[in-house]
Amino acid sequence: MTDEQQDRLALRDLIENWALWRDAGDWERFRTVWHPEGRMMATWFQGGFEEFIAVNRKGWERGVRILHFLGGMSVDLSGDRAVTQTKMTISQRADVHGVRCDVVCTGRFYDFLEKREGRWGMVLRQPIYEKDRLDPVDPGASLDLDPALLARFPEGYRHLAYLQTSIGYDVKPDMPGIDGPEVQALYRRGRGWLDGGAALAEGEGWAVA
Repeated sequence: MTDEQQDRLALRDLIENWALWRDAGDWERFRTVWHPEGRMMATWFQGGFEEFIAVNRKGWERGVRILHFLGGMSVDLSGDRAVTQTKMTISQRADVHGVRCDVVCTGRFYDFLEKREGRWGMVLRQPIYEKDRLDPVDPGASLDLDPALLARFPEGYRHLAYLQTSIGYDVKPDMPGIDGPEVQALYRRGRGWLDGGAALAEGEGWAVA
């Protein structure tokens, strides 16, 4: 097996472990997929991975469950740096206007990774939100959504944002979608990362710390 093949296998292992360990609440092993400055960008959270773990723990105590399912993956390698894209779905269940609902969002994880002292680790995870839907768990239930609140968020994650807002989260309104300036800025940052640039930059809307 070539070094490149080994790197690709290691990266797939890391991406799969992120989802399994995070959704299982296996926080000690979850820490091992990150580099020390690693940051998570999501609809409801933007910050360092240790803070991400802390707020997830609090959410678990309140019964919040956000689950992930992974699909195909691509890897762009440049020496000890990589950008990976992984098809995924995010699912969450909560009450919306008193009705128990499921929301499912389809998109991609866009990840900035680096190999240091022989170990790959995540520097930045930025999801791309492509489309979503919200359904009552009871198909016979009636649910009316507030169109003004729904319209506050991009099409790719507006139902996910609606549910998360309804349970008290402050949702970021300008995350990358399937097209538009936010995702183009992300792609440019990915190319820059592979060429030796920074993963995060002040002033870029999707990546402001």
